[in-house]
Amino acid sequence: MAVDDRARHRTSVERVRARRDETLRDPMGWLSLVGLHWLTQGEQTFGSDSGNAIVLTAAQGKVPDRAGSMEVRGDRVLLHPSDPALTIEGKPAADGLELVDDASEEGPTILELASLRAYLIRRGFGRMALRIKDIEAPALREFSGLDSFPIDAAWRINGRLHPAEPGTTLAVPDIVGDVLAEASPGVVAFELGGVAHRLHALEAQPGHLWLVFGDATNGAETYGGGRFLVTGPVQPDNSVEVDFNLAYNPPCVFSPYATCPLPPEGNRLPARIEAGERMWWGAHAEH
Repeated sequence: MAVDDRARHRTSVERVRARRDETLRDPMGWLSLVGLHWLTQGEQTFGSDSGNAIVLTAAQGKVPDRAGSMEVRGDRVLLHPSDPALTIEGKPAADGLELVDDASEEGPTILELASLRAYLIRRGFGRMALRIKDIEAPALREFSGLDSFPIDAAWRINGRLHPAEPGTTLAVPDIVGDVLAEASPGVVAFELGGVAHRLHALEAQPGHLWLVFGDATNGAETYGGGRFLVTGPVQPDNSVEVDFNLAYNPPCVFSPYATCPLPPEGNRLPARIEAGERMWWGAHAEH
């Protein structure tokens, strides 16, 4: 690889890492995730009192003893406020409001309570949960950046997509015990040190592939649950660049309350991938 190409590659990876750092420092990023409460049919109260179904505490500001309740009716969740401290976009929340979840195009309804921000998520098999973020969370305040392996252009690999038949799905487990059938565009084949490897791909942004993979560094140098990687664009001849310098940690590294996918069967490489993000030894690293 020419010197100019290596320099451009380094600059490109550094730019991606800078954006990643900025995203993690966002008050609504993964470092602010402090709670996850699965909902059941019927009414569940929430507030700071221990008698609530959902008990909340905030890093800054006081949460009322009882702030309100969530009423689950089938696949709908209705909000019933009990205290004016509960707001949405700075305005008092309306009684009976149907909450919009995180799968909607416009984004979820975000409830504000002291420094907490809460919203509805939907996950496999119709399960719903209230996700809690704290914009003053200690992990967010104390974050001093990520540790990564040195950038090395040798980990910029040329691969090839072997397309799957239309409608092909892949069984993808996640950290909360679900196994979901996700659309798979095929398998990416590549070589490391003369040894052939294959990874099942998931769909990423248009024209790119998402790899959820494990490798022999997991559990010590990198997260035991594997890492993620978005490839370069798939070319007309199905060639695709797999740059392991861009491998990044799943949200579960930053909070025990995330619902991360794990590497599907066949996606744990026996090789050491000494590239991309290392384990983050922060407030939640033990999870």
